[in-house]
Amino acid sequence: MLRRKSFSYTVQARCSPAVAAEVLADPVRQVELHPLIVRVRRLRPRPGAHASYAITDRLAVGALRLPITYRADVLVATADEVVTVARQWPATTVRNRTRLQAEPDGVRIDVEITLAAPAPLFGYAFAQARAAHLGLASRLAAMLDAGPAAD
Repeated sequence: MLRRKSFSYTVQARCSPAVAAEVLADPVRQVELHPLIVRVRRLRPRPGAHASYAITDRLAVGALRLPITYRADVLVATADEVVTVARQWPATTVRNRTRLQAEPDGVRIDVEITLAAPAPLFGYAFAQARAAHLGLASRLAAMLDAGPAAD
C-alpha cells in the first residue's frame, strides 16, 4: 500500500523569475544546493518530458552512506512554473511543483513537494525528502542573490 504526503515552502530571492526557473529546472545546477545529490547525468527525455536526468543521492542508513540513483523528469519549465517528477524503485515518486511570481524586489518561489512511497519505506523516504528540500531552500536565495546570472 502506498502512502502519500506533501509539504511546502517559500523562498524569496533578488532575481527574475526566469533566472530562478533556469536553476530550478536544471538538476546539474542544484548539485551545490541539494544536500544529498552527488551526481547528475542528462538522459534522453522521456516522451512528454522537457528533460530527463539520472540523479545519484547519497543516503544515510545508520552509519552507512548508500548511493541511490533515480530518474527525474522535468515536465514543465517556464518562467512561471517548474514541475518535476522523480521516480525510484520501489514505487517511490517525488513530485515537485514550483510556482514563480515576480515581486517588486525579485521573485517569490512557492514549492510543493508530494512524496508517495510504499508504507514500510514512507517514514524514512519522507523525512529524507523533506530535509533535503528544506536544505536546498535554505541555500537557494543566497545562490540566486549572489550568482553571476542573478539580476
